[in-house]
Amino acid sequence: MGRSVADLRREYTRAGLHESDAHPDPVEQFRRWFDEAISANLHEPNAMTLATATRAGLPSARVVLLKGFDERGFVFYTNYEGRKGRELEENPYCALVFYWGELERQVRIEGRASRVSVEESEAYYQSRPRGSRLGAWVSEQSRPVGGREALEGRLRELEREYEGREVPRPPFWGGYRVEPGEMEFWQGRENRLHDRLVYRRSDEGWEIERLQP
Repeated sequence: MGRSVADLRREYTRAGLHESDAHPDPVEQFRRWFDEAISANLHEPNAMTLATATRAGLPSARVVLLKGFDERGFVFYTNYEGRKGRELEENPYCALVFYWGELERQVRIEGRASRVSVEESEAYYQSRPRGSRLGAWVSEQSRPVGGREALEGRLRELEREYEGREVPRPPFWGGYRVEPGEMEFWQGRENRLHDRLVYRRSDEGWEIERLQP
Protein backbone atom coordinates (compact mmCIF):
# COMPACT_ATOMS: atom_id res chain seq x y z
CA MET A 1 0.00 0.00 0.00
CA GLY A 2 1.28 3.47 -0.85
CA ARG A 3 1.80 6.28 1.60
CA SER A 4 -1.24 7.88 3.17
CA VAL A 5 -2.18 11.25 1.71
CA ALA A 6 -2.20 12.61 5.27
CA ASP A 7 1.48 11.65 5.60
CA LEU A 8 2.59 13.67 2.58
CA ARG A 9 4.43 16.71 3.87
CA ARG A 10 7.60 18.72 3.44
CA GLU A 11 9.50 21.31 5.41
CA TYR A 12 9.87 24.80 3.99
CA THR A 13 13.34 26.20 4.62
CA ARG A 14 14.42 28.28 1.62
CA ALA A 15 13.75 31.88 2.61
CA GLY A 16 11.58 34.39 4.45
CA LEU A 17 9.62 37.49 3.52
CA HIS A 18 10.03 40.55 5.74
CA GLU A 19 8.14 43.80 5.47
CA SER A 20 11.44 45.65 5.07
CA ASP A 21 12.22 43.56 1.96
CA ALA A 22 8.80 43.94 0.32
CA HIS A 23 8.28 46.64 -2.31
CA PRO A 24 5.50 49.10 -1.39
CA ASP A 25 3.85 48.41 -4.78
CA PRO A 26 2.53 44.81 -5.00
CA VAL A 27 2.80 44.72 -8.79
CA GLU A 28 6.50 45.52 -8.52
CA GLN A 29 6.86 42.92 -5.78
CA PHE A 30 5.17 40.42 -8.12
CA ARG A 31 7.57 41.39 -10.89
CA ARG A 32 10.54 40.60 -8.64
CA TRP A 33 9.18 37.16 -7.71
CA PHE A 34 8.09 36.43 -11.28
CA ASP A 35 11.57 37.24 -12.61
CA GLU A 36 13.05 34.91 -10.00
CA ALA A 37 10.63 32.16 -11.04
CA ILE A 38 11.73 32.59 -14.66
CA SER A 39 15.42 32.58 -13.66
CA ALA A 40 14.84 29.35 -11.72
CA ASN A 41 13.72 27.68 -14.99
CA LEU A 42 10.42 26.57 -13.50
CA HIS A 43 7.94 24.81 -15.77
CA GLU A 44 5.47 27.44 -17.01
CA PRO A 45 6.00 30.03 -14.27
CA ASN A 46 3.16 32.03 -15.84
CA ALA A 47 0.61 29.27 -15.12
CA MET A 48 -2.07 30.50 -12.71
CA THR A 49 -5.30 29.17 -11.32
CA LEU A 50 -8.26 31.36 -12.28
CA ALA A 51 -11.30 31.06 -10.01
CA THR A 52 -14.61 32.51 -11.19
CA ALA A 53 -18.20 32.25 -10.00
CA THR A 54 -21.69 32.59 -11.40
CA ARG A 55 -24.02 35.38 -10.37
CA ALA A 56 -25.43 32.95 -7.79
CA GLY A 57 -21.97 32.25 -6.37
CA LEU A 58 -21.35 28.77 -7.83
CA PRO A 59 -17.54 28.61 -8.22
CA SER A 60 -15.28 27.01 -10.80
CA ALA A 61 -11.51 27.05 -11.29
CA ARG A 62 -8.96 26.14 -13.95
CA VAL A 63 -5.35 26.86 -14.90
CA VAL A 64 -4.70 29.55 -17.52
CA LEU A 65 -1.54 31.35 -18.63
CA LEU A 66 -0.59 34.90 -17.72
CA LYS A 67 0.26 36.81 -20.89
CA GLY A 68 1.10 40.25 -19.52
CA PHE A 69 0.93 42.46 -16.46
CA ASP A 70 1.55 46.05 -15.45
CA GLU A 71 0.12 48.58 -13.02
CA ARG A 72 -3.30 48.15 -14.67
CA GLY A 73 -3.56 44.44 -13.91
CA PHE A 74 -2.94 40.86 -15.05
CA VAL A 75 -3.90 39.69 -18.54
CA PHE A 76 -4.95 36.33 -19.96
CA TYR A 77 -6.72 35.35 -23.20
CA THR A 78 -9.60 32.99 -23.80
CA ASN A 79 -12.82 32.25 -25.65
CA TYR A 80 -15.39 34.75 -24.36
CA GLU A 81 -18.17 32.18 -24.85
CA GLY A 82 -16.58 29.41 -22.72
CA ARG A 83 -17.53 28.80 -19.11
CA LYS A 84 -15.05 31.22 -17.58
CA GLY A 85 -16.02 33.91 -20.07
CA ARG A 86 -19.70 33.46 -19.36
CA GLU A 87 -19.12 33.57 -15.62
CA LEU A 88 -16.97 36.70 -15.84
CA GLU A 89 -19.73 38.42 -17.78
CA GLU A 90 -22.20 37.50 -15.01
CA ASN A 91 -19.82 38.22 -12.15
CA PRO A 92 -16.57 40.05 -12.96
CA TYR A 93 -14.97 39.40 -9.56
CA CYS A 94 -12.39 36.62 -9.64
CA ALA A 95 -9.18 35.32 -8.08
CA LEU A 96 -5.79 34.26 -9.44
CA VAL A 97 -3.25 32.00 -7.72
CA PHE A 98 0.37 31.39 -8.71
CA TYR A 99 2.20 28.53 -7.01
CA TRP A 100 5.95 28.16 -7.44
CA GLY A 101 6.64 25.08 -5.34
CA GLU A 102 10.38 24.93 -5.99
CA LEU A 103 10.69 28.44 -4.54
CA GLU A 104 8.18 27.69 -1.76
CA ARG A 105 6.10 30.68 -2.85
CA GLN A 106 2.50 31.48 -3.65
CA VAL A 107 0.84 34.68 -4.85
CA ARG A 108 -2.90 35.21 -4.51
CA ILE A 109 -4.70 38.02 -6.37
CA GLU A 110 -8.32 39.12 -6.01
CA GLY A 111 -9.87 41.68 -8.30
CA ARG A 112 -12.29 42.61 -11.05
CA ALA A 113 -11.89 41.40 -14.62
CA SER A 114 -12.75 43.39 -17.73
CA ARG A 115 -12.05 42.83 -21.40
CA VAL A 116 -8.87 44.31 -22.82
CA SER A 117 -9.11 46.54 -25.86
CA VAL A 118 -9.74 45.09 -29.30
CA GLU A 119 -6.29 46.35 -30.31
CA GLU A 120 -4.60 44.42 -27.48
CA SER A 121 -6.49 41.23 -28.31
CA GLU A 122 -5.66 41.63 -31.99
CA ALA A 123 -1.95 42.18 -31.34
CA TYR A 124 -1.64 39.13 -29.11
CA TYR A 125 -3.71 36.92 -31.42
CA GLN A 126 -1.49 37.74 -34.39
CA SER A 127 1.60 36.85 -32.31
CA ARG A 128 0.33 33.28 -31.73
CA PRO A 129 1.45 30.31 -33.84
CA ARG A 130 -0.77 29.72 -36.86
CA GLY A 131 -2.07 26.45 -35.43
CA SER A 132 -3.21 28.19 -32.25
CA ARG A 133 -4.98 30.86 -34.29
CA LEU A 134 -6.85 28.19 -36.23
CA GLY A 135 -7.59 26.32 -33.01
CA ALA A 136 -9.36 29.37 -31.63
CA TRP A 137 -11.88 29.06 -34.48
CA VAL A 138 -12.25 25.28 -34.12
CA SER A 139 -13.27 25.09 -30.47
CA GLU A 140 -16.69 26.06 -29.16
CA GLN A 141 -15.10 26.09 -25.74
CA SER A 142 -16.80 24.22 -22.87
CA ARG A 143 -19.51 22.77 -25.13
CA PRO A 144 -19.94 19.01 -25.70
CA VAL A 145 -18.36 17.36 -28.74
CA GLY A 146 -18.94 13.89 -30.15
CA GLY A 147 -15.25 13.06 -30.38
CA ARG A 148 -11.76 14.31 -31.11
CA GLU A 149 -12.28 13.50 -34.79
CA ALA A 150 -14.89 16.26 -35.09
CA LEU A 151 -12.39 18.86 -33.94
CA GLU A 152 -9.61 17.53 -36.13
CA GLY A 153 -11.94 17.49 -39.13
CA ARG A 154 -12.94 21.10 -38.52
CA LEU A 155 -9.26 22.05 -38.23
CA ARG A 156 -8.49 20.48 -41.63
CA GLU A 157 -11.39 22.41 -43.17
CA LEU A 158 -10.06 25.68 -41.80
CA GLU A 159 -6.53 24.90 -42.96
CA ARG A 160 -7.88 24.58 -46.51
CA GLU A 161 -10.06 27.68 -46.15
CA TYR A 162 -7.20 29.90 -44.98
CA GLU A 163 -4.40 28.37 -47.02
CA GLY A 164 -2.08 31.11 -48.23
CA ARG A 165 -3.75 33.90 -46.25
CA GLU A 166 -3.91 35.31 -42.74
CA VAL A 167 -6.19 33.84 -40.11
CA PRO A 168 -8.39 36.61 -38.61
CA ARG A 169 -9.16 36.82 -34.92
CA PRO A 170 -12.54 35.34 -34.00
CA PRO A 171 -14.90 37.99 -32.60
CA PHE A 172 -15.56 35.69 -29.63
CA TRP A 173 -11.88 35.43 -28.63
CA GLY A 174 -9.82 37.96 -26.67
CA GLY A 175 -8.29 39.02 -23.41
CA TYR A 176 -9.30 39.89 -19.88
CA ARG A 177 -7.41 42.11 -17.48
CA VAL A 178 -7.79 41.47 -13.75
CA GLU A 179 -7.38 44.73 -11.83
CA PRO A 180 -6.20 43.73 -8.34
CA GLY A 181 -7.87 44.98 -5.20
CA GLU A 182 -5.89 42.63 -2.97
CA MET A 183 -2.62 40.73 -3.43
CA GLU A 184 -1.08 38.28 -0.98
CA PHE A 185 2.51 37.00 -1.04
CA TRP A 186 3.15 33.71 0.77
CA GLN A 187 6.61 32.40 1.56
CA GLY A 188 6.95 28.96 3.12
CA ARG A 189 8.79 28.83 6.47
CA GLU A 190 9.86 26.07 8.81
CA ASN A 191 7.44 24.73 11.42
CA ARG A 192 4.58 25.97 9.23
CA LEU A 193 5.12 29.54 10.46
CA HIS A 194 4.83 30.83 6.92
CA ASP A 195 5.25 34.49 6.00
CA ARG A 196 2.09 36.09 4.58
CA LEU A 197 2.03 39.73 3.50
CA VAL A 198 -1.22 41.05 2.06
CA TYR A 199 -1.58 44.32 0.11
CA ARG A 200 -5.01 45.96 0.06
CA ARG A 201 -5.89 48.88 -2.16
CA SER A 202 -7.15 52.02 -0.41
CA ASP A 203 -7.84 55.63 -1.37
CA GLU A 204 -4.25 56.47 -0.38
CA GLY A 205 -2.66 53.64 -2.36
CA TRP A 206 -1.67 50.22 -1.02
CA GLU A 207 -1.66 49.15 2.63
CA ILE A 208 0.44 46.17 3.75
CA GLU A 209 -0.51 43.83 6.58
CA ARG A 210 1.02 40.61 7.93
CA LEU A 211 -1.35 37.68 8.36
CA GLN A 212 -0.90 34.71 10.64
CA PRO A 213 -0.15 31.47 8.81
